[in-house]
Parts: sequence; C-alpha cells; structure tokens
Amino acid sequence: MSRIALVDDDRNILTSVSMTLEAEGFEVETYNDGQAAFEAFARRMPDMAVFDIKMPRMDGMDLLQKVRQKSSIPIIFLTSKDDEIDEVLGLRMGADDYVKKPFSQRLLVERIRALLRRQDAVSGKVEAETEDTKLMSRGPLSMDPLRHAVTWKGQDVSLTVTEFLLLQALAQRPGFVKSRDQLMDVAYDDQVYVDDRTIDSHIKRLRKKLRMVDDEFSAIETLYGIGYRYNEE
Repeated sequence: MSRIALVDDDRNILTSVSMTLEAEGFEVETYNDGQAAFEAFARRMPDMAVFDIKMPRMDGMDLLQKVRQKSSIPIIFLTSKDDEIDEVLGLRMGADDYVKKPFSQRLLVERIRALLRRQDAVSGKVEAETEDTKLMSRGPLSMDPLRHAVTWKGQDVSLTVTEFLLLQALAQRPGFVKSRDQLMDVAYDDQVYVDDRTIDSHIKRLRKKLRMVDDEFSAIETLYGIGYRYNEE
C-alpha cells in the first residue's frame, strides 16, 4: 500500500481527496501547512506527495525545495488556474507534475498512479530485465534504471522519475530526434494531457542538473519546432 501525503490549507480538499484515495487503496497522510508536513517527512518520507503552492508557514515551493534536498519521491503541485509562472517554476525546481484547481479527483488519482508506476519501474520493482531496465552507457553518461542511478563523467546526478525517463528515452538512440509528443508518451499516460511547455520545463531542469556537475554539458540538443535529441560525446 503506497503512502500519499496531501498538503493543503483547504480542509475541504484534504477531506475529499483523502477519502477518494483511501477508497482506491492508498494510505493517506494530510497536513494543512508546509511546515507540519516537512517535520513529518523528516521522521518518515511518504512514497509520493501532493502539495498546494500557496500555504501558511511554509509554501509549496519552499517545501519542494527542502524535500528535493533529501528525496526524489514523485511530487504533484496543485495550482490555481492563473498560476502559470508557479507551474513552470515548480517544474524547474523538481516537481513531477501539476494539476490545476478546480480539478477532477479521478484525474488526480490517475496521475498519482502513473507516477507511482514510473517510480516502481526505476526503483527495481520489476521481475525481469528488459531493454528499459538494463544498465546503459552513452559516452560520459551512465544510467542504471533498476537503482534509479545516473552518473555523468563519474559524478552522481539526482533526477526525478520524469527527468530520468526523459533522459533515458533520449539517450537510448543517440542522434535520433524525439518530438515533444513522443516525449509526452514516455513521461505521461495517454489519459493525462500536458502541453509542450511542461516537457520543455522538464528538459530545462534536466539540463540544469547535468550542468551542475559539468558546466560544459551540451549533449541534449533542441531542434526548434521539432523536439530534442541526445548527441553522444
């Protein structure tokens, strides 16, 4: 049973969403501000979390930043319909997805399930080795899907589930272009709609993380109007 943390200062959302998730078989922990959640996470990290952005004491952005220093658990942001800047910033900081308020609880459940499935796929909870789970080396890049481990020139790089899957999809076939639509299919289930900006934000965040260990990193190339490709160095 996966443990889901809900963090929102709206008690109605906490109550209704937790009831829905519990009915789906999840264990749910609720918090009405970021500070209370962070203190609880320090004792026991959940399997994934859903954060509101605007909260008292510690907002969702600050909570995300603190969690990312300790863990790569999947994180979904809840945003108001006018918070486009917050959405993009959140993705760049390491959130895996966002859902706009007011939202369909069924859609939220599907996104949670999709992220947990991807987390399982890259954390070793698979029965047989496949092309997607084999250790992969591409020049200075090494990826171990079973351990969710990435190194660049021998240095560890900490990636979210979505970032890992996007890098894996690009690096599997160096020199071949992946369109944004193809990358959406890799990172999201068919029933979950995201726009081009979401994929672009993930790629920007991915590049930033790799440039933190190598400021000359340039293996992910943008082909404007087409997509992205990985160039083996």
